[in-house]
Amino acid sequence: MHLDEGVAMPRRKTGSIVTLDAHPNLPEILGVLAQLPHVSDADLRRLAGAWHNTVFLAEARARSLDPDSPLVLEVLAAFEAVQSLFADDVSGEPDYVDVEPEVASIALKAIRDAIAAAYARPILSRAEHNALFAAWRAVYPTDAVEEPDLGARAAQVKGLLAAMPRLATRCHDTNAAAMYDEILHTTWTLDEDVRAVAREEAWQAAVLTNRRRVWGLVRRSGAEGLGRYCAQCRTRQDDSDTMRVLALCLDAACALLVSDTIDDNLVDVLTLPVQKLIPKQRTASE
Repeated sequence: MHLDEGVAMPRRKTGSIVTLDAHPNLPEILGVLAQLPHVSDADLRRLAGAWHNTVFLAEARARSLDPDSPLVLEVLAAFEAVQSLFADDVSGEPDYVDVEPEVASIALKAIRDAIAAAYARPILSRAEHNALFAAWRAVYPTDAVEEPDLGARAAQVKGLLAAMPRLATRCHDTNAAAMYDEILHTTWTLDEDVRAVAREEAWQAAVLTNRRRVWGLVRRSGAEGLGRYCAQCRTRQDDSDTMRVLALCLDAACALLVSDTIDDNLVDVLTLPVQKLIPKQRTASE
């Protein structure tokens, strides 16, 4: 028997892996994470059907989540993101959900095992890694997705999400503070009924085009960006005004996500309040 096939390898030192960029198994990690918002209902059923728990799998899982495993806090954060991303499927309550909650719950076990295996690869034996990945690889033999598909205006979605963390530094950045105040001021003059209609149309477009999980990913990414601690004073602001600004930014990002499937007027309603945070769309001639 090959040493790395059935016998647990001695624990390797992972102290040097302090960031995701330094992880030796980065491509596999990114491949799994990028696929998550594109998991279809059919894929959830296939993942659930392929996942079977065993004693060996449970032991491999426990080892992968050991406190000394590489970037284990990031793994747990990814688990939380998965739970949020598939919350509707697990609850089974919304009308658009087409997967049985029990099936979705099992599928999430397969997803979490794949995430754990990808991060913990440096300390797992080949057999442990393969066992944790078995259900995932039964559905996704290769990592075909490099990054989430953010639609025709992906660059603008990314640009807006990238700009949001700067607003979290407004306590020490006068330009960021001025931008934040300008956005906040607009919240008092908007027609919320019109915005509600536009938001609902955008959401329905996301559901109909199978982008509802990408929608969830975008909103989570934006919330994390604006919700960061200021690097200088280590404070974080989450008052009602911050939530109002956050809502405008998230609605704009999601409108851009589905802009190819809804009326331009609806996109304008949701994006104009934060237009200065959105990079201009480049034309084909540029």
